[in-house]
Amino acid sequence: MNEERRDESGRHTQVDRRTVLRATALTAGGVVLGGMMGISTPGGAFAAARPKVYTRSDWGARNPKNKIDVLGRAPTHIVVHHTATANASDVSASHAAALSRAIQRHHMDSNGWSDIGQQLTISRGGHIMEGRDQTLRAVGAGHHVVGAHTANHNGHTLGIENEGTYDSASPPRTLMDSLTDTCAWLCLVYRLEPDKAIVGHRDFNTTGCPGDRLYALLPRLRKNVGKRVQEQLRHLSAVAGTQLSLEELPTYPAVPQAERAAVFYHGPTLGGRDASP
Repeated sequence: MNEERRDESGRHTQVDRRTVLRATALTAGGVVLGGMMGISTPGGAFAAARPKVYTRSDWGARNPKNKIDVLGRAPTHIVVHHTATANASDVSASHAAALSRAIQRHHMDSNGWSDIGQQLTISRGGHIMEGRDQTLRAVGAGHHVVGAHTANHNGHTLGIENEGTYDSASPPRTLMDSLTDTCAWLCLVYRLEPDKAIVGHRDFNTTGCPGDRLYALLPRLRKNVGKRVQEQLRHLSAVAGTQLSLEELPTYPAVPQAERAAVFYHGPTLGGRDASP
């Protein structure tokens, strides 16, 4: 039975009560995230947290050239990128779809990759697009689609490309709102702590990506994502009739601080430790 409710931001969400109760039944001491590994679809209990994501079919994606690698474990970090393209004024969904097709065409035809490199793309209009093949299915199962976006770290990072160039310009609020929603959803599904998991491309590789302005917004993004995660947990607690918390989150090593590039460019996407893209 689905229940429609408003979260604290006033948006309508639908929650499958049986899914939430099933997740709750598998928890120890009411801590749902620490016990999610026993659920066949870890993303199921947090389906209400998923924002509107346009599928590959929605934006007209080509089939990948080769089989995409999917690992049966969660990524450890969410890497924020910018596309290093023009700061377009077109905020329509059709523009966002065209952007995804253009990126995929470049990655497959110019770079020779199997598919588009990133797992998700967010347009300046705030439209969220599924990227690499099987991404949404993998997230729903708590698994990781190996992409091509952060050199030597693609095996454990999920990449979000944000449309635009943000070295001197700031990203629009519509984009940042969607990025917050997306990161909150991923942190819930993958049991990631926002303060540790959300990083910029330059934190792993020598690059200016995601631009000085967007990079400077990452502390605020982490804070807003943390608040959104707590809102979702309170909402789920009300539906399930038990207290849920984030007390048993995994911890990860500190992010290595790479030397910043003197001149802006998107930066390395593949390294010697990465599998074939």
